[in-house]
Amino acid sequence: MEFIQQNLLLVAIAVTSGAMLLATFIRRPGGKGLSPTQATLLINREDALTIDVREPAEFTAGHVADSRNIPAGQIKDRLTELEKFKERPLILICQSGARSATACAQLTKAGFTKVHSLDGGIDAWVQGGLPIRKGARK
Repeated sequence: MEFIQQNLLLVAIAVTSGAMLLATFIRRPGGKGLSPTQATLLINREDALTIDVREPAEFTAGHVADSRNIPAGQIKDRLTELEKFKERPLILICQSGARSATACAQLTKAGFTKVHSLDGGIDAWVQGGLPIRKGARK
């Protein structure tokens, strides 16, 4: 008890950082997270559609082949484009996984049931040795 009283600031920092770390594991905004390997299997086995939610400049710098680019900030406005894919698995991709998880939550709220976020985003995809395309989608 004496240690805690003498090091109150250190204890507060430790408790706060632990709580924040725990919150990232507990609170997922929506959708199921997939590893790059799981995403590849879903693409190959169930014809999953990949949607890159990064900004156009990020998308052009490198993206998963055949991905559609719909920036996260435009998901709500472009729901009609995605309606025809409502029953198909969707894999949302961003740079690190944060924006795609938020976009998954928006799609889930809109009634999409098969939405997934690529854990680690395009960074994890590249780190896994998987190919990317550069330039705009044709």
